[in-house]
Amino acid sequence: MTIWVDADACPNMIRDVLFRAAQRTHTPMVLVANQPVRTPPGQLIRAIQVPGGFDEADDYIATQIQPGELVITADIPLAARAIEAGATALHPRGELFTPDNISQRLTMRNFMEEMRGAGLAQGGPPPMTERDKQVFANALDRWLTARRTPSR
Repeated sequence: MTIWVDADACPNMIRDVLFRAAQRTHTPMVLVANQPVRTPPGQLIRAIQVPGGFDEADDYIATQIQPGELVITADIPLAARAIEAGATALHPRGELFTPDNISQRLTMRNFMEEMRGAGLAQGGPPPMTERDKQVFANALDRWLTARRTPSR
């Protein structure tokens, strides 16, 4: 079981949560980005640098993930690909993407992209807060706990 991180846009405060959780639970983690990414020393957490093209990190993750693994991403299309592959996708703000909500999230993403393209919407999400960090940490802990609890 591996945690895959779409590291190009993953906030540092979320990376810190992920590093601590991976080390605490001895869960392998791979950060994928098109730029160098610093990781803590050791063999459990590693970084892979992909070429700088559009969606290169997303494509790499999508081809590597296995059913039951976790993908950390704010990228809705990557989350959809992860779910399709049988993995779980978690937004850095703690939202769990599911087969039930991913279609709606894709539709909203495409709508907002059209609105921005037409100049009718601006900006992006608000800055991450300590509350967002806590919501993410709680969601991550729930996922890790569920994976470690034996089935009855």
